[in-house]
Amino acid sequence: MNTMVLMAGILAGLATLGHFTAGSKLYLKPFLACDLEPIPKNVILSVFHYISVYQILSSLVLVMVGINFENCMHDPTMVLNFIGMNYAFFAVVQIVIALTSSVKGGLFKMFQWIFWILISVLVFLG
Repeated sequence: MNTMVLMAGILAGLATLGHFTAGSKLYLKPFLACDLEPIPKNVILSVFHYISVYQILSSLVLVMVGINFENCMHDPTMVLNFIGMNYAFFAVVQIVIALTSSVKGGLFKMFQWIFWILISVLVFLG
């Protein structure tokens, strides 16, 4: 068992749950309700679901590797590094956008980067 990777998987699962609940309610539904052309709306809807698929699959892989590290795959290092780097870059992008946006206190109002950093650090420590 790899406790750090398992914790990353659990945290990623919780972030996925937040994505489907709060993310859908606070961000996706209001965006889809606004007055825009159908193509941008459907592109954003697609992006939301691309992220959904990535979060579900990466959470499952992290939990599986965390529980049964040695027997899960021949060498999980590449997969773990890929997932860890994805979440690390998610954090970097979110921080840059938050700091350069016109949103006052954007770094704290756009707080998802905290989850992304924690997940990536736990993956790299595992």
